[in-house]
Amino acid sequence: MLTTSKEMLQQAAANGYAVPAINTQGGNYDIIWAVCKAAEDLGSPIMLAHYVSTGAYSGHDWFVNVCKWCASKVSVPVAIHLDHGDGFDICMEALKLGFTSLMIDGSTKPVEENAAMTNEVLKVAKCFDVPVEAEIGELLRLDNMGTVMENKNIVDPEEVRRFLSLCQPDSLAIGIGNAHGYYKGEPDIHLEVLEAVRKFTDIPLVLHGCTGMKEEIIKDAIKLGVAKINFGTEIRYKYVEHYEEGLKTMNHQGHSWKLSQFANEKLQEDVRKIIRLAGSEGRVK
Repeated sequence: MLTTSKEMLQQAAANGYAVPAINTQGGNYDIIWAVCKAAEDLGSPIMLAHYVSTGAYSGHDWFVNVCKWCASKVSVPVAIHLDHGDGFDICMEALKLGFTSLMIDGSTKPVEENAAMTNEVLKVAKCFDVPVEAEIGELLRLDNMGTVMENKNIVDPEEVRRFLSLCQPDSLAIGIGNAHGYYKGEPDIHLEVLEAVRKFTDIPLVLHGCTGMKEEIIKDAIKLGVAKINFGTEIRYKYVEHYEEGLKTMNHQGHSWKLSQFANEKLQEDVRKIIRLAGSEGRVK
């Protein structure tokens, strides 16, 4: 059931849970179908997220078409989300292709420039009734070894206030010490930033970089208004691990579809765990 992310995030924020956004590795059918099936099984809204870089192999149009097909086979709300769109052009391309949720990421820029970029996308996206996520406080990226993280991305709540006085996105990702990739040790997550932001806005908040974060931290963040939690690194590594397990343990006879089915079914349980963590199980009646 293809839909936008606007209503699902509003409902999540109002009712104290979050919607999982799962990175799908550029249109990988096994991953997309596993996410949709897990969401269907548990009655959860879901977001299929897409990085521009991971679409280089399959093509952005391929990703959208696979997502649309999978969404048409389940009865729960499914949104197709552009994650970390870094400019106006890629957001417009996503709109034309049929994405139902956009993120414009101007977090590397000063607040005023970030807001101006966000407004530029908002103006057009509203004509398509497609919601827009913005970000303030640049997320760090970690390598596979989880290099030591410096919390340069912890945003000042007053900067968030200033940003929201200049633009009004439909949801907002805020840097609180989180990062993309595997953390080395325990990440220093500053939930007090979310608490301070909650005092002056009820906008649905977004938490990126959830792989490796303590479940208690994620649950506390949801209580403070996080309505969307993003998982990418965990899913892509789990998928490869399941595929490798199939290669070693199955009598696959060289049939790639048997390996894909094995990995898909294994991955569904990983997604179910994320859905339960988000508190979104059973939210679709």
